Amino acid sequence: FRMSREQQAVAQARKAFETGRSKSLDYRIFQLQNLTGFSRRNKRRSEVGTQLYETLGLEGEVNLAIKNLKSWAAPRPVEKNLLTIADTVYIRPEPLGVVLIIGAWNYPGLINPIIIFSFTLIFPGNAAIIKPSEVCVHTAKVMEEFLPAYIDKELYTVVTGGVAETQELLRQRFDHIFYTGNSMVGKIIMEAAAKHLTPVTLELGGKSPCYIDKNCDITIACRRIAWGKYTNCGQTCIAPDYILCETSIQDRVIAEIKKAVQEFYTDNPQTCPDYGRIINQRHYKRIMALLDDSTVAMGGQNEEADRYLAPTVLRDVKPEAKVMQEEIFGPVLPIITVSGLDEAIKFINKGENLWLFTSSHQMTRFGVIQNMIEETSSGAILANDCLVHYSVSALPFGGVGNSGMGSYHGKFTFDQLSHQRSCLIKKLKMEGVNTMRYPPHTPTKLSRARFFILKCANLGWIGRMMMLATLVVVLIVLCLILK
Repeated sequence: FRMSREQQAVAQARKAFETGRSKSLDYRIFQLQNLTGFSRRNKRRSEVGTQLYETLGLEGEVNLAIKNLKSWAAPRPVEKNLLTIADTVYIRPEPLGVVLIIGAWNYPGLINPIIIFSFTLIFPGNAAIIKPSEVCVHTAKVMEEFLPAYIDKELYTVVTGGVAETQELLRQRFDHIFYTGNSMVGKIIMEAAAKHLTPVTLELGGKSPCYIDKNCDITIACRRIAWGKYTNCGQTCIAPDYILCETSIQDRVIAEIKKAVQEFYTDNPQTCPDYGRIINQRHYKRIMALLDDSTVAMGGQNEEADRYLAPTVLRDVKPEAKVMQEEIFGPVLPIITVSGLDEAIKFINKGENLWLFTSSHQMTRFGVIQNMIEETSSGAILANDCLVHYSVSALPFGGVGNSGMGSYHGKFTFDQLSHQRSCLIKKLKMEGVNTMRYPPHTPTKLSRARFFILKCANLGWIGRMMMLATLVVVLIVLCLILK
């Protein structure tokens, strides 16, 4: 029997994990520092936009990991009841084992495995197989060739290839699978994982709505929306997907977005170095087909050979239009008109919301923003901005429903990719207190058990000493009574 390349990679990673070296905190920090070195060595090769949207995030997450690793990996004491007040009770985070990371193509240095890799694998002490997207051929090649020079190549293996290689990887048993991409493939990943009862983290797409209140500063709101939508040519999973606004401000919204696009990308975005291109011909044709039954209010200029589509706005879009049936993932921004906030909330709640953006001055208890927070559900909600929540490592990053499951960022990643092991260490003394749980069972024993089990003992050290002294007295009395 000859093992495939994918089988060999998994077997090697598991063997390396079983040596236990990835469990050492110092070893993890050493690997993280090496990963930072990889980023710095190649930073000068990146354009300004790449550094802003990708490598800065890597540095921030790695620095956060190095700073907090020892405290986050330490045993976590928990609240005890009277029955366990004299015991040592805590949670011990432990590595899961071998994790499969399947990366996306839209930000190859950030969402493709490099940054996920740093905190998903090394941080919690896991070994991993890293599968970059085959769409980003050059990024995958760089990772395959250069990462082994910086990190433990036995613990962390890069496997390149296309669908066939990914399918072969999914036939193997992993301890966790982390996938970033669309929901259709996410279902395939989850089905494959179910055969081995492997837990998954799925970061999937969705249609992120953006509600603009008529009383807000429309100029600033549209400027921020235009930035969030057209960055990376709209190929950002957390970009605004469509706008909801009242009919009375639709023309103003279109005009302000047009003004912002001219500011960011000049009158001819095709010649602007800061405006990107659609990733390949297949996605170009898919996005162009979404325009068929809608009215273009701005942009629309395109060139297939260059995979260029200008920043585009569609007006008076119907809910049944093609562009509203799937995540756009391109530089097309539909506007759907509503009568007001209530209709907008009803419309939002009918769909799958990855992120929710709202623009309003009303931040009071009964204002627009608070209503959106309380009456909708989404992976995240941003008021008066978009995208920037990704930069906050203290916030969990993830979707709900068809937009995925699980989350990551900072400590949330550490917990997501760690096993939270429950530990209770009891001494072989004070056996008298245990008589209440041993047969023969009596109403008196039940009454005592109820008191000791249901009474929490979340006290400071002085309180714990006093409670312990009281408990000792109670135990002595119980022993005398039982005699």
